[in-house]
Amino acid sequence: MTENGRYEYIVIGSEAAGVGLVRELTAAGKKVLAVDKSKEKIELLEDEGFDAVIADPTDESFYRSLDLEGVSAVLITGSDDEFNLKILKALRSVSDVYAIVRVSSPKKKEEFEEAGANLVVLVADAVKQAFMDKIKKMETLKKIEKLKRIMESLRGKRLGIFTHDNPDPDSMSSAYALREIAKQFDVIADILYYGEILHQKNRAMVNLLEIPMIRAPEVDLSHYDAFAIVDSSGPGVNNSIPPDIDISIVIDHHPAEKVVAEFVDLREDVGATATILTEYIKELKITPSKILATALFFGIKSETDEFKRNTRTADFLACAFLYPFVDQDLIEKIESPSISTETLDILGTAIKNRQVYSSFLISFAGFINDRDALPQAADFLLKLEGISTVVVFGVIKDTVYVSARNKDVRIHMGEVLRRAFGDVGSAGGHAHAAGAQIPLGIFGETNEKDLLAKLITEAITKRLLSAVGMEQS
Repeated sequence: MTENGRYEYIVIGSEAAGVGLVRELTAAGKKVLAVDKSKEKIELLEDEGFDAVIADPTDESFYRSLDLEGVSAVLITGSDDEFNLKILKALRSVSDVYAIVRVSSPKKKEEFEEAGANLVVLVADAVKQAFMDKIKKMETLKKIEKLKRIMESLRGKRLGIFTHDNPDPDSMSSAYALREIAKQFDVIADILYYGEILHQKNRAMVNLLEIPMIRAPEVDLSHYDAFAIVDSSGPGVNNSIPPDIDISIVIDHHPAEKVVAEFVDLREDVGATATILTEYIKELKITPSKILATALFFGIKSETDEFKRNTRTADFLACAFLYPFVDQDLIEKIESPSISTETLDILGTAIKNRQVYSSFLISFAGFINDRDALPQAADFLLKLEGISTVVVFGVIKDTVYVSARNKDVRIHMGEVLRRAFGDVGSAGGHAHAAGAQIPLGIFGETNEKDLLAKLITEAITKRLLSAVGMEQS
């Protein structure tokens, strides 16, 4: 034990849990010392090439023989609570090194904490988490098997992959990933979209990564044998897909009801649809190209607002998988495009027309062409001091588009917009970000833009404030 100062972790107990920890920590590049009073168990660990020592872990003198200064933690892993408690007390009589202890009974948790355990691992919780992890894995694998069967049935045929209208990075990267998966099955897939790609970052992403996007109105949809949709849940849901189109594959992370398709993967517990597609890529053992990895990584990063909005563990795990393949120079170029004059004008109009009700800001951005400028304006206005919720709206042709951003934990913005506009248009989204579309016709017939702007602003403001339980002063 003359070299004991070099260990990062000391694992006490060589039952299954302890041996497993020694193996995992060593595989992760950690310096580990295994301790047990059983000569047979220690010899088995030594035969595998691990550092191990025979000692009585309840003996205070054992810990005095160690240099515990450089140790990150002592892990007490045995299955006997009373024996583990004796080990902890012996350790604490010598050192305050970080101690993590396995405890079988929740009733014992407080006793171990009082004895000096920094962290207590309850066996029941560990088993529950292990089961939940396996259940999620099983659900993903079952979905992938079904997706594979559908792709097999389409071998040599044509698949149209729809995004939502005016697609964003999450939608485009997800569609691109599904296209790459289809290639593995010799399925000819095209990415189809309605609307425009106007946001500077979105255009930069398509141009720099050369993502093959096709405007749906410019193709004959009857040439396709099947259709998929990503980042939306069906025809008419934030898209202009004809209602008579049958969708075979739906993959989305937004809340939805009554979704009809042969394959449906809806997950509200992830921050981006690109996260779901990354799981598919990983489980299908597809090594992502630099372009695909960069697209998916940027899709997740953009959809979660730099991992600050609605980000879940699955999103971080997906990005960790993608990161080694990502071209960071391309990411930097996508994130630093020049801003258009129209976007600047829309932002200026939104700032000028802002109305503030307590911490709630509402603004009419005018009659515009660039729908993607609305969320940019909303994101900017949310930075104002004292503002926690922003709604920006503008008119494009015969539709009023609404974009909302929110950091008030008491408000679910998707539900607010559904209450406010669900009866006159379509609306939805997440707690922190949401959108709506309202036909212009409901505001009456007038060609006078100033009057129309006044009518729209009054109606939208009244509905919004009513939906959040506020009164217009």
